[in-house]
Amino acid sequence: MDAALSKNGRRALRVLFGSLVVFLYAPIAILLIFSFNDSQLPSFPLSGFTLRWYHQFLTNPDLRGALETSALIAACSSVAAVALGVLASLALVRRRFGGKGALSALLLSPLVIPYVVFGISLLLFFHAVGIPRSIVTVVIGHVVISLPYTILVIVPRLSQIDATLEEAAADLGASRLQTFRWIVLPLIMPAVVSALLIAFTTSFDEYAVASFVVGTRVTFPIYLYGALRFPSRLPQVIAVAVVVMIVSLVVVVGAEIGRRAAERRLGAAET
Repeated sequence: MDAALSKNGRRALRVLFGSLVVFLYAPIAILLIFSFNDSQLPSFPLSGFTLRWYHQFLTNPDLRGALETSALIAACSSVAAVALGVLASLALVRRRFGGKGALSALLLSPLVIPYVVFGISLLLFFHAVGIPRSIVTVVIGHVVISLPYTILVIVPRLSQIDATLEEAAADLGASRLQTFRWIVLPLIMPAVVSALLIAFTTSFDEYAVASFVVGTRVTFPIYLYGALRFPSRLPQVIAVAVVVMIVSLVVVVGAEIGRRAAERRLGAAET
């Protein structure tokens, strides 16, 4: 008899699942509690309830500047990574050429390269070619590390699309650009949106690569790492971390609901 179907097996699976949920989300819950604690030290028992840490980070120009810098870098790098990911996915799925396996491995190689090593390599490369460290260098680094995620999201969706739809459009006189615009892009749009969100969150939260190639405008993770050395800034860091997590959760859940709804509509239209 399958252990998972037995009474003890189901009980063990529930306990294991509950323990996993507690292990993953208990730190977030504790962080949320400490963000309202009326004390600079995150410790129990709590000193009282306050909202001043949220007010302080909203009025902190350095912190707001770091958030704006990270948002700008994430927006630019995610759009560029998705655009390159769509082109690379079309080549890998719809084209036949020699060395496709090697090209695929090259595009996905940032997944297995340690970010510290990758950051040092980018720093040496930018120094060798005379490119000063700035927002542009961070965007370039984040595009490279985000590109594999976009490819892994878009390629499966593109593989599900029947190639005869594109052939039929070509027979009716549509150019390749028109076929992509009116046939392929609407069908892969749920995957494109998912890839965009993954690339955005990857860039927004990335620290290792940015720490080597960032210029005078620090990103949000770099600011947080520096602020942790000062106990007086820790409550603001906790408050802004809670806000970022809540916003990210709302965006991801909303995007996932929209993606599933879009896939259901596209599936109904294809049938």
